[in-house]
Amino acid sequence: MSQEAYIFDAIRSPRGKGKNGSLNELTAVSLSAQVLSTLKERNNLDTANIEDVIWGNVTQVGEQGGCLARSAVLAANYSESTPGLSINRFCASGLEAVNLASNQVKGQAGSAYIAGGVEMMSRVPMGSDGAAIAVDPNLALNTHFVPQGISADLMATKYGFSRDDVDAYAVESQKRAKNAWEDQRFQKSIVKISDQNELTILDEDEYMRPETSMQSLGGLEPSFKMMGEVMPGFDNVALLKYPEFEKINHVHHAGNSSGIVDGAACVLIGSKEFGEKNNLKPRARILATSKIGTDPTIMLTGPLPATEKVLDKAGMNVKDIDIFEVNEAFAAVPLTFMDHFGIDHQKINVNGGAIAMGHPLGATGAMLIGTALDELERSNQSTALTTLCIASGMGASTIIERI
Repeated sequence: MSQEAYIFDAIRSPRGKGKNGSLNELTAVSLSAQVLSTLKERNNLDTANIEDVIWGNVTQVGEQGGCLARSAVLAANYSESTPGLSINRFCASGLEAVNLASNQVKGQAGSAYIAGGVEMMSRVPMGSDGAAIAVDPNLALNTHFVPQGISADLMATKYGFSRDDVDAYAVESQKRAKNAWEDQRFQKSIVKISDQNELTILDEDEYMRPETSMQSLGGLEPSFKMMGEVMPGFDNVALLKYPEFEKINHVHHAGNSSGIVDGAACVLIGSKEFGEKNNLKPRARILATSKIGTDPTIMLTGPLPATEKVLDKAGMNVKDIDIFEVNEAFAAVPLTFMDHFGIDHQKINVNGGAIAMGHPLGATGAMLIGTALDELERSNQSTALTTLCIASGMGASTIIERI
């Protein structure tokens, strides 16, 4: 017998720049503890009633190693009886934490979970944990491994997106993020972050570049052209897998790709009974979740089959979804998603995305769930689908319904 899984609250830190950013002085444990503490205080939680804290984190070395989740729980002064689980599904780690918690509640393995994630990209560089698929020669050869940027340009080539297409998408992402902040659309979920002296060091996303234009982006060189065409020549590796293309059109650069930032987010998920016992009003129910593997060379197409899978599990189709949050790892990802499903841009990433605000790897999925929920409430709509592409060829999706 299963039970419904509800979202009672969702909060996040602002995103700090990954280079000379305002959050750089904080460790991943410290930032995690601040959002966990705020969630506890906002909801008057007895943390002894939390079955587990499931925490997404991608680069699990150094300060982010050693089961960061448990360290964060202790740093947030939660009950000693509250355990912590660190997980890594690359870019979808935060969403996978939400999905795991939801499915645990539905399976009656526990009545209440906190799910989320963190990434301090300014302190623990992306890729510093190594990667078997990149460094194991047999696996790399057999899978036709290429870096993500090559995959993004291959994706743009395959689905026919030009440099102007991806740049125009990036300009719109910046415009929407600026408008969302000016309209205070994130106020319900943003947590002010403080230093050790309890002085506020960041209260809004600082990576945004609202002055971005087609002209300014036009002056940027493609970021992955050199590694693709010259040294070490990853284009040839990708084209062995995709011989139908004569060459890869290199269109992505820093201005139309997700930003390197710091950030953390968490979501309180539980059963109806947990909410009633703790005087908490559910804001949404989690209808369905999915994860799937895809071709590791093009790598970033996972949102397509993951979305088809989650819609099938929910007994829904794309027309039943009011808004979509599709992580903007690279501009080609949401553009391909819109094209594949025939969805109007006005329904996707309505408040901007990772191109404008950044992508703190382990936290982004949980951030997007909160953003989707806030937007459903603001716009008086019902259903939202969140999805992310994932390194080495995977995808994950989640459908929520506002109550």
